[in-house]
Amino acid sequence: MRKQILNKLSFTLALVGLSLSIMAQSTIIKQDLSIYPKPEKGYKQLVIEVPHSKNDINKRIEFTVGKWMEVDGCNSHGLQGTLEKKDLQGWGYNYYIFKTKGDVFSTQMACPGTPNRHMFVSGQREFVNYNGQLPIVIYVPEGYDVQFRIYKAEEDIYQASEVRQKK
Repeated sequence: MRKQILNKLSFTLALVGLSLSIMAQSTIIKQDLSIYPKPEKGYKQLVIEVPHSKNDINKRIEFTVGKWMEVDGCNSHGLQGTLEKKDLQGWGYNYYIFKTKGDVFSTQMACPGTPNRHMFVSGQREFVNYNGQLPIVIYVPEGYDVQFRIYKAEEDIYQASEVRQKK
C-alpha cells in the first residue's frame, strides 16, 4: 500500500516537472526584441512567436487582450479598450498597444441560481498574417494578458457558382 502511494506521488511529481518544463519552453524568445521600444510605466511587453513553416501563407493568427475575472454564470462579457497598430520606425515591422480603463460590458440577462465563473474577459479580436519569421509584439497594461489562436486554411480550393440571371 505504501509503495503504491509512493509510486503515485513519484508519477505526479514527474508530471508536474514535465508540465513546468513545457511551460518554461513556451516562454523562450527566439527573436531579438531589442529593436522594439521598452514598455511604458504600467505596461508590459508580450510577444507571440509562432514556428516558421512552408505553409505560413495559409495561416492566420487571431489574438485578443484580456484579463481573467470572476463573472456571473450566464451573460456574455467583453473588455472595453482600443488596440492601436504602430509602425516600428526604420524597420517596417508593426507592434500593438492596448489601452483600457478596465471597463467591462455584458449582456443583461437575469441568471438567478447560476454560479459565477472564472473566465478570460477580452476585447476585440485582431487577425494578422502568420509569419514564422517575425514576432507579434503587444504592449498591455499590467494585469492583462494575450491569448491567441492559429487558423489554418484547408488544402481544398473551391470554385464559386455563377448565378444566371433571367432575361
